[in-house]
Amino acid sequence: MTNDKDRKAPLSLSPKGKLELKKSVETGQVRQSFSHGRSKVVQVEVRKSKKRPLTGGGDPAAVRNATQGAAMTDTGLTSTEMDVRRRVLEAEARNQEEARRLRAEEEVRAAKMAEEARVRAEEEAKVRAEEEARQAKEAANAPVTAPVSAPLVEASEAEGVEPESIANAVDAAEEPNAVTPPRSGPRPVPTDDARPGPRRVVADEDEESRAKKVPRGGGAPVPAKPAPAKRVEPKRRGKLTISAALSGEDRSERGRSVAAMRRAKQKEKRKAADMGPAERVVREVTIPDVINVQELANRMAERGANVIKVLMKLGVMATINQTIDTDTAELVVAEFGHTARRVSESDVELGLVDETPEGVETLVSRPPVVTVMGHVDHGKTSLLDALRSTDVAAGEAGGITQHIGAYQVTMEGGQKITFIDTPGHAAFTAMRARGAKVTDIVVLVVAANDGIMPQTIEAIRHARAAEVPVVVAINKMDLPDANPDKVRTDLLQHELVVEQMGGEVLNIEVSAKKRINLDKLEEAILLQSEILDLKANPNRACQGVVVEARVEKGRGSVATVLVQKGTVKVGDIFVAGSEWGRVRALVDDRGERVDSAGPSYPVEVLGFQGTPSAGDDFIVVEDENRAREVSEYRQRKDREAQQVRTARGTMEQMFEKIQAGEARELPVVVKADVQGSVEALVGTLEKLGNDDVKVRVLHAAVGGINESDITLAKASDAVIIGFNVRANPQAREMARRDGIEIRYHSIIYAVADEMKQMLSGMLEPTYKETFIGYAQIREVFNITKVGKVAGCMVTEGIVKRGARVRLLRDDVVVHEGSLGQLKRFKDDVREVREGYECGMSFENYNDIQSGDVIECYEMEEVATVL
Repeated sequence: MTNDKDRKAPLSLSPKGKLELKKSVETGQVRQSFSHGRSKVVQVEVRKSKKRPLTGGGDPAAVRNATQGAAMTDTGLTSTEMDVRRRVLEAEARNQEEARRLRAEEEVRAAKMAEEARVRAEEEAKVRAEEEARQAKEAANAPVTAPVSAPLVEASEAEGVEPESIANAVDAAEEPNAVTPPRSGPRPVPTDDARPGPRRVVADEDEESRAKKVPRGGGAPVPAKPAPAKRVEPKRRGKLTISAALSGEDRSERGRSVAAMRRAKQKEKRKAADMGPAERVVREVTIPDVINVQELANRMAERGANVIKVLMKLGVMATINQTIDTDTAELVVAEFGHTARRVSESDVELGLVDETPEGVETLVSRPPVVTVMGHVDHGKTSLLDALRSTDVAAGEAGGITQHIGAYQVTMEGGQKITFIDTPGHAAFTAMRARGAKVTDIVVLVVAANDGIMPQTIEAIRHARAAEVPVVVAINKMDLPDANPDKVRTDLLQHELVVEQMGGEVLNIEVSAKKRINLDKLEEAILLQSEILDLKANPNRACQGVVVEARVEKGRGSVATVLVQKGTVKVGDIFVAGSEWGRVRALVDDRGERVDSAGPSYPVEVLGFQGTPSAGDDFIVVEDENRAREVSEYRQRKDREAQQVRTARGTMEQMFEKIQAGEARELPVVVKADVQGSVEALVGTLEKLGNDDVKVRVLHAAVGGINESDITLAKASDAVIIGFNVRANPQAREMARRDGIEIRYHSIIYAVADEMKQMLSGMLEPTYKETFIGYAQIREVFNITKVGKVAGCMVTEGIVKRGARVRLLRDDVVVHEGSLGQLKRFKDDVREVREGYECGMSFENYNDIQSGDVIECYEMEEVATVL
């Protein structure tokens, strides 16, 4: 190989001032020699490297120093050229740094791929080892290879080749790992008579010489001599990866794929399963109240079709998505041999109320809870005011109590009594019933001048149902007409025998206005509480009852809670009915904030998520999740019950309309200040009406009247009743614009009276029949274009034109209609009195005879009153 050794000229400017490069590519010729005397001349181009050695390696700072040094020594270059050269050198240095970084990344990647290839190679080596063992076993059973044939030896002698070399070549071809040394000459060509497996034996000559040869001296043709066997590598199969190339491993034979190995493992598992039946797994299957077939099959780890077959055997035809009841699901689980465990949605309430009996050492005495009951205006609140030395009655509208008030009074001796004041009006029956359920002692207030009244009897029934002792307080003893003996005698009719008559019921004659015998009443209450031996454990989770609930602006939902067991503290998480919350503040009956409240202590609780109902249980729970679960479950049950009630009412209304025609309803929206007032109003309104008209309460809630209430009333043409609440400015504007009527009230009597008047106005008026006179037909005349006209004599009363008439024939009514014409002589008249003659004709009726009697009457409209 010859090359041009001329040195390349340096980078410089041409005489014309242009920056250019001189020729850097040199050419030459190379002669290649081949076998059999052949040769070939190849044109070669040689490119010289343009790089200059730099001191400092690839460091950009060293490059800059070298560049600056070159600029100082080479005075033939301008500053622009020097900048260009420096930028070129810096770019070259950056390229080298990038190349080194890429090589480092490639080495890391190659090492990772090599590790993967090593693992894969180990798996493939294991498979190849198994394959080689199998092939070795087959080779051991194969026949021995025949010796070299005589014709082949003769042919080798004729060609001057030693027979030992032929035998060695054949042996090398048959050996599995034989390696043939390289030889000169053309590539061997495979023959048909020597193919041991994948190896090939090739000859030295071309196709013409591989035909049968004829010896030089003539005679029979001699077969071509076989060349020494040479092992040729088979064609590479599969991809050649970088890791394989770097590791040098042989990937010429493709190994088993991952899918193939997975199938082999599955086959082994099936073989192992066929060797014996698998042990059946018995599971504990949880069964809720309602479950579908698919879910039941999943919980048992069974096929859905098998579950459906079992259901068909049990006589239940169900699809995969249909629900089945708990009993059927339990039978199916037992049929499959599993264990069933039934659970219910109500399980969230299990353990909510601790029913564990308290130890005697943990119990301490608690104040008695006393409920004051009696008829309206008998002085219950006034008596309580006298005990509390406050004036609560002055704050009640109309002087009657419309809320439940819970107060705690401290006696002179330090004893405490918790009083619950209940309204006496008939509408507050439910409130009185709640008061009797949470109380220990009932103080029955009876006015000495009125005696036993309806609400007094009802209060006695509530006390008897609650099985609590009764203390009778005969009030208003300061009045001149007071008769306490009559009260004691009337109480005997209701099984209340006072001590003066040989019974056990305590009775005290008091006067709330004059503060007479109040200390004796307190002593009687404390004596009764000592007999009851009231105790509770304050060191446990709080349990109580919601006495009253309301919504206050700026404070949210507020509930009056009477603690029965344990102690409630600020920060406790609680459940009250279907609502839950966290205690943000506790306020006692005097408006002062407290940190905790023990048994028999009434407090206002702030922190409800929603407004509970009066009478709901108040229970402190351990965490917020438990409170949420119980609240959501109870709300869901309330919605379901409401839907059932709505559906039942709709069916009943439908049948009523079918039987008695369309019933009219007065839709009403009720908003009140406290929950107890809401219940009382709803109960009162639902009792109003009859079969023709009734009140329908669309919505009843605690709080002020807002825009949503106006929207609801507009959609249903309802009347809004605000009881001790007012509408906000936006709601008032909407009501004025839409013509919605808002009625404000503070006394429940007025609400009931006004609703009665509105219902009465909706009733159809009734008509009363009023008799006005009789007339006897003396003669019948036929008049053209008019028909028959009766000549009559008024025998009684008066006959008026347009009045209703009945035609009587032999005292039997044969026609009932209206009077068409009434004339006297030829003139139309309005009425004819008794003793005068007149002519009359009926509307659309001509069957009149002489001697018939005409009865005349009027229909008078009378307004219906509930």
